[in-house]
Amino acid sequence: MPETRPRHLPLALAVLAFAQLIIALDYNIVFVALPDIGDELGFSEQTLQWVVSGYAVAFGGFLLLGGRVADLFGRRSVFVTALALYAGASVVGGLAVGPGMMIAARAVQGVGGALLFPVTLALVNTLFTEGPERNRALAVWGGAGASGLTLGSLLGGVLTGWLGWSSVFFVNVPLAALVIAGGLYAIPRDARARERRGFDLPGALTATAGVTLLVYALVQGPASGWTSPGILTAAALAVLLLAAFALVESRTSDPLMPLRLLRNRSLAAAMAITFVFQATFSVVPYFLTILWQQVQGMSALKTGLAFLVPALAIAAGTQIGERLVSRRGARTALLAGFVPGALGTALTAAAVSADSGYWVLVPGLVVGGVGQGIVWTGMWIAAATGVAAEQQGVASGMASTAMQVGGAVGLAVFVAIANSGTGGLTGARLDDAVADGQRTALYLAAAGILLGALLSLVFRRANAAGERIVGGNLEAGAPDEAAARTGVGG
Repeated sequence: MPETRPRHLPLALAVLAFAQLIIALDYNIVFVALPDIGDELGFSEQTLQWVVSGYAVAFGGFLLLGGRVADLFGRRSVFVTALALYAGASVVGGLAVGPGMMIAARAVQGVGGALLFPVTLALVNTLFTEGPERNRALAVWGGAGASGLTLGSLLGGVLTGWLGWSSVFFVNVPLAALVIAGGLYAIPRDARARERRGFDLPGALTATAGVTLLVYALVQGPASGWTSPGILTAAALAVLLLAAFALVESRTSDPLMPLRLLRNRSLAAAMAITFVFQATFSVVPYFLTILWQQVQGMSALKTGLAFLVPALAIAAGTQIGERLVSRRGARTALLAGFVPGALGTALTAAAVSADSGYWVLVPGLVVGGVGQGIVWTGMWIAAATGVAAEQQGVASGMASTAMQVGGAVGLAVFVAIANSGTGGLTGARLDDAVADGQRTALYLAAAGILLGALLSLVFRRANAAGERIVGGNLEAGAPDEAAARTGVGG
């Protein structure tokens, strides 16, 4: 049972889901506004990507630390602090007068998001009882997040078209204020810690710096060149720092990330799945934005509205995912998401061309969107299974860090593939080459999604082995009680 159950449990869930919606919206909301931001603030083509990458690097680098901070210093306190940081950075972003100010604001937003994402997930996992109740809560939370990834493009287009690019930042301020008020009312106060726990400063520094440099190298590599001195140096330092982090964690008495959590097969498999999920599914809205705006000349408003159909499909998929996990297990649910997700992405790829109409793309977007929503819910249920309440924050940080690194890897790889044949071209030839490159990249992304289906088979093997997950540790000999309650195992 959860340690503390709020009096207003449905309202608490609504607040947490809305916070997740804000995070997801802001991940994609700037995509459609990028051309206007670049023109007004004087970005070059090489530096404009850092409006997105500055956020992604900080978000990915601080996620693991964010999860641990939530466990140590109180989840409601961190929840409110993260939202305030997010809102403040959004004000600075909306008022930015140059590239440096904008990139700095986006980086601080990323830190706020890295604190907020794992704490919202940890609160859901501790306020709701493991099993069907938590599954339903995660479906609501997950529906807000998965739909927000696509709704961000919709809202970004509408706001940019009507009010200008700065509105995509200012909109976060009233939304964050509303969620802070709701959180203070509906989320229970943090309980006093029964014992003093160390912060593991060496682990925090090595993990944060290592992951930040890794994400930086992956994000900046295609633009700077994979063999450039800066990228090679960042990659080498990332490897050294992450190796140092593993050494520190193996020797400290109160680690930032207890390595024994990786022996929870459900969590380890979920981390691999979140990596594959973000590396593949997340490139679809990116490529569609480029296709519709830069190739086909659609306005920001029309581009945003075009994302309404996939957003509805993803929202439907999250609810289907919850029912499948509760009734048939995580293995079945994840397979039921990854397979149509791959099919839908392949159908979308087949329909991509420089002059393809919107409705030709819709069947693939709907099928792929439903599959994406199913996987989104299933993977977070799996990541929470068998993890002790006091470790839910760091477990959430581990899974979401894997997701963020996967997103950086996927975008770097697939964008490089898509752009490989566009050098030196202009006009109609460039448009055709961009569309052809996107088609190839999306076919490969569909193949990558099928890898997620293979990873889903791990859940059945874990249960069949007769292992029991207890507080993040695997013990042999008894049926998996956590899996039985949650539906993990299939």
